[in-house]
Amino acid sequence: MSKFAQTSVLDALLDKVATGVTMTVCSTQPTTYTEATSTYKLASVTISGSDFTKAAGSPSGRQTTVASKSAVPVTASGNAQHVAICDGSTLLYVTTVTSQALTSGNTVTIPSWTITVTAPS
Repeated sequence: MSKFAQTSVLDALLDKVATGVTMTVCSTQPTTYTEATSTYKLASVTISGSDFTKAAGSPSGRQTTVASKSAVPVTASGNAQHVAICDGSTLLYVTTVTSQALTSGNTVTIPSWTITVTAPS
């Protein structure tokens, strides 16, 4: 028997992530809102629903592209390891990034990146 999920089910996850209001660059993987927005935060920027572009996934499913952000102020020195998206109180999504040393007082660019939810198979 094959597996199936409505596109709307896959979109629901992406729609929830798109409620994020903050994207933070973190020194290690956060598992809570506080870790993402305080403990491990090296830089952060405000985001909104317009920073997410949803499309068909490749090769199947759904995906959303998160817009790039440039000149994001670095508020703590450390090695960037993860980027997190949070709403006002919840850690919604975390991904890895290529490790990069950041220095407080400088800026960082967060390139665009894609979240893909594949259809069950």
